[in-house]
Amino acid sequence: MSIIQNIRDKAAWLVFIVIALSLLGFLLMDAFVGGRGRGGLFGGNNTTIGSVNGEKIDYVDFQKRVQMVEDQYQQQGYPMNEMMRQNVQEQVWNQVIEENVLEEEYEKLGLTVTPKELEDILFGANPPQDLRQQFTNEQGVYDVNAAKAAIAELRKQKDNPMAKNFSDNYLPALMDARKREKYASLLGNTFYVPKWMAEKMISDNSQLASMSFVAVPYNTVSDSAAEVKVTDADITDFINKHKEEFKQEASRSITYVSFSAAPTAADSSAVKTGLENLRTEFATAADPAAFLVRNNSDLPYFDGFVLKSKLQVPNADTIRSMADGSVFGPYLDGGSYVVAKMIGKRNLPDSVKCRHILVSSQTNTDSVAKARIDSIETAIRGGADFAALAAKYSEDPGSKDKGGEYDFASQQFGSLAKEFAEVIFYGVTGDKKVVKTSFGYHYIEVLNQKNFEPAYKIAYLSRPIVPSVETENVASGAANQFAGESRNAKAFDENATKKTLTKLIAQDIKPNDIMIAGLGSSRQLVRWINEAKPGDVSEPFNIDDKYVVAMLTEINKEGVMSAAKARPQVEFLIRNNKKAEVISKKIGASNSLEAIATATQQAVLRSDSVRFASPFIPNVGQEPKVIGAAFNKANQSKISAPITGNAAVFVIKTENISAMPDGGINAETQRNAMMQQMRQSAGFRAMDALRKAANVKDDRAKIL
Repeated sequence: MSIIQNIRDKAAWLVFIVIALSLLGFLLMDAFVGGRGRGGLFGGNNTTIGSVNGEKIDYVDFQKRVQMVEDQYQQQGYPMNEMMRQNVQEQVWNQVIEENVLEEEYEKLGLTVTPKELEDILFGANPPQDLRQQFTNEQGVYDVNAAKAAIAELRKQKDNPMAKNFSDNYLPALMDARKREKYASLLGNTFYVPKWMAEKMISDNSQLASMSFVAVPYNTVSDSAAEVKVTDADITDFINKHKEEFKQEASRSITYVSFSAAPTAADSSAVKTGLENLRTEFATAADPAAFLVRNNSDLPYFDGFVLKSKLQVPNADTIRSMADGSVFGPYLDGGSYVVAKMIGKRNLPDSVKCRHILVSSQTNTDSVAKARIDSIETAIRGGADFAALAAKYSEDPGSKDKGGEYDFASQQFGSLAKEFAEVIFYGVTGDKKVVKTSFGYHYIEVLNQKNFEPAYKIAYLSRPIVPSVETENVASGAANQFAGESRNAKAFDENATKKTLTKLIAQDIKPNDIMIAGLGSSRQLVRWINEAKPGDVSEPFNIDDKYVVAMLTEINKEGVMSAAKARPQVEFLIRNNKKAEVISKKIGASNSLEAIATATQQAVLRSDSVRFASPFIPNVGQEPKVIGAAFNKANQSKISAPITGNAAVFVIKTENISAMPDGGINAETQRNAMMQQMRQSAGFRAMDALRKAANVKDDRAKIL
């Protein structure tokens, strides 16, 4: 309950540490790595999942970090499915690499954080956000003395896990963040742009050219022409000239067939019939919550009312019109059948403003708490100031300094203590009551209620449509039979054809993948793929609502792509280059655009707005080579040589080069902007270079 969750003074440090851990996310994880100068939690473990420049990465430490990040995402409301888990693993792995390579750089440069600097981080003008939130006083100012006192007290508690967490995790994370800031600052300050460069860029970007040209499209040469055939040797030669562009990670590919184990029409009918048989009993059940539990409903009972405008369910109009105690269904709602029972109706506000004073029954005995809240009630009814009493006596830190006031929307009903929620939503404006909840005694006043509309309390008996045992057995049996008869590539293909099964392909499956495109989550299948040889056929794997039998078809080793692998990416480029040679020969030694147009059966075209600063030519497309040639003054006196463009071979003649107004751009402003942009990207570019230079060994696939 948001009103009362932070009331326990004795647990204030627990709240402080939880906030700290959440807000410092990726920094906190640093503390669990057995890196240089700081041992991990299980530093003696010899089980490693890889290394960075010889620094081993321990499996237990890595998994602990992964779990921490998963917990943080879940606290923020993200669903922790297999896709998210794979993303988290990659995120943590990349962070481990970064930390190791950066630590080496820190050591080389002598970057450290002194105790005095750490004091400044904690208590200076820009403290960590979590500390600022925890120790901001009533005037909205960071209370340095309160923070110092609290941290000093925490440091004294040597056996307190929170104290250990603070010293072993939180403080090192802050220091690591400061070292990274220093490193990025050092790199950023190495960039310099001379004024002449900024002036030249302004001048170049204002240039405008007009030109005449002939464009001979590549599609004027047939793809089947012998002279434009692309061989493996052509592709290999192209790759060797552009190796950086064709680097690949280790990966594998499979062909697979699947056997559906999705619920059949009979399965769906069985679920529906089961609910139909429970309709009468559901309608007469005196305790709907117990009935739903007893009959394994997928939807738990919500003992509250839902506003008409918020009731977003199938058949909502029919359900709203039901009398109390009546039922409707079964009806389909997504992948489930549902029977709805109307429990009750009433008018409710969409929003409520209230105020309260809490006396905790956890920091006081029940009798003391009751006596105190009664005294507070008597004082207020006698004319005492509510806000003053709240500030003095309320044990709800979330509202005591705001006069005890809160605003709640109707959607928050279920997150509040039931007794509290019923007073503010079911009562009327002006109500003043003492109620007891699991947190203690509250004196509550309802200040305002807005936007009343009908609301409904409904119980939903829900059953998912799932495959029956028979359906599962049929699919499993068919998959096992196919796998048993298809123990090699030839038999796999023949049986797939004979049984009219569709063969599907999954490519570029990496050793650490959890998800397979088109199949879903199946780490077990990926493990089999990692160990298989080309032509091997798997046993059936149960993935979601199907059974899959896979055959390994390809192994791609880390390094440079093979010609076969690269062909889909580069074949058209190489073919276009060959077509350009054919077209250039057709153009020959012609010395006028008109002659070239006649020889190639094209037209002489014109463009009067070619901008140096733009990669596009109006009505032509993205042709940077042509744009560059248009600003070559040599092409003003004669036509250009043939230019191999993206879509055609071009021959141009520049008619004129002029300048547009530069809009009064100041060279010094431009220069500063260029340096600022370089400095902002310095950290990322440096990290990218360090990663590429690092000796990273990734053995996660052998363990995870």
